[in-house]
Amino acid sequence: MKLGAIERSGYTFQPEFSVVRQNGAIHVYHHGEFVEEIEFEFNGNYPGHDLIEELVNHYCFEHDI
Repeated sequence: MKLGAIERSGYTFQPEFSVVRQNGAIHVYHHGEFVEEIEFEFNGNYPGHDLIEELVNHYCFEHDI
């Protein structure tokens, strides 16, 4: 499944996840070009919005975005 994209300073973060496997990834794009994938695990029916925001915020902090 896909969640809504998050945009920050020319970067787009597109989360996708699998409920069955209980994991997911956030695909990072910069001006439309794929940069990398941030993998994560979660419990429950879907990853919480707070988890996605935390991962995106951490990525932005680490990469000075």
